Amino acid sequence: MPSCVNGIMGALALLLLLWRADELAEACSCAPVHPQQAFCNADVVIRAKVVGEREVDAGNDIYGNPIKRIQYEVKQIKMFKGPNQDIEAVFTAPVSAVCGVTLDASGKKEYLISGKAEAGGAAMQVTLCDYIMPWDFLSSTQKKGLSQRYQMGCECKIMRCPSLPCEISSPDECLWTDLMIDKQVYGLQANHYACIKRADDSCSWYRGVSSPKKEFLDGGDP
Repeated sequence: MPSCVNGIMGALALLLLLWRADELAEACSCAPVHPQQAFCNADVVIRAKVVGEREVDAGNDIYGNPIKRIQYEVKQIKMFKGPNQDIEAVFTAPVSAVCGVTLDASGKKEYLISGKAEAGGAAMQVTLCDYIMPWDFLSSTQKKGLSQRYQMGCECKIMRCPSLPCEISSPDECLWTDLMIDKQVYGLQANHYACIKRADDSCSWYRGVSSPKKEFLDGGDP
């Protein structure tokens, strides 16, 4: 009998382990967003180097288990959006299964980091659902967008096209078709276009490094 009980307990433990692993694997699920939309949604957007990393306590969960977070120490290079003080620390979950972000803490790589503000103003929280990219991976259009153009389009709505054909439902929308046309999330529109409000309050894709005129034509739309 004991061996039978042990076998049942072992099977239950295995099932629990598999269930927990499956739960963790599915715990982090993010819908892709255009870089402009990520900028508009974020509390903080910075260009920074990560110069340190350590695990810190973040209290306990509802069952009394300790919660751990990774604290990245950052050297801010430029703030595009956020509080009137430099960001000194970036917090994230310890593993990717719960949306934790892994960054190079050697201080050799620059990142664009967007996320939510932490209390106190000198820190931010990030997840895999936030837009975080090595700075060198960004196009010149994206870098220009961070400084001015993305903010100009925050009243516009970027709608992801799930399947063709698709169309806008209101004048303040721009259709994001990268996944359908370029077969990748970050294609031509993500890398080279911004959705900007026009003089008539409609929104349209704009491509270019220079700032758009008050009224512009978007004949080069994808």
